[in-house]
Amino acid sequence: MTRKYELKRRAEQQAATRQRIVEATVALHEAIGGEATTIAAIAERAGVGRLTVYRHFPDERALLTACTGHYLALNPPPDPAAWAGIADPATRLRVALGEAYVYYRRTAGMLARAEQEAPTNPILADLMAPFAAFWESVRDGLVQGWGCADAPEPILVAAVGHALAFSTWRSLVQEQGLEDGQAADLMVALVRCAPWHDDT
Repeated sequence: MTRKYELKRRAEQQAATRQRIVEATVALHEAIGGEATTIAAIAERAGVGRLTVYRHFPDERALLTACTGHYLALNPPPDPAAWAGIADPATRLRVALGEAYVYYRRTAGMLARAEQEAPTNPILADLMAPFAAFWESVRDGLVQGWGCADAPEPILVAAVGHALAFSTWRSLVQEQGLEDGQAADLMVALVRCAPWHDDT
């Protein structure tokens, strides 16, 4: 019984140590970026030695995989099911943008870091690919119902994709000073007025 208790306690301690390392890494990545984050800095923030970090995470992929999973678990993107049942496409887009922009506001620091560093970090780019695919699927759902006879027009797809982009939110809200709701309203108006309609 004592042996089992000791093994359980050790496993719990190892899990807690691993979690501290992950949390320390996420905090540093958000504050100073992955490129500037060193193993020594992670170890110091987590209160462990450098070898302990390597013992839990022997390479960059293992560490980034754990950190990405942890961050997205704490900050899941909006659930498209929340607006999928809205029949009017403009209303559905407005609701979706409202939720997306709230999400971007909450995660802006980390998303900006990832956007900046992914082009030069193949591991990060690989780990962020499912996140990008998620937003593409959201876009594909939101272009439905706008009255296109067959497939959605490329301009419609581009307009909705632009409206959903983190870079669009950053430009309108952080740089131009709009509120989230104002930015969402503007993007719905853009999609409505974009020359994708077949008026012939």
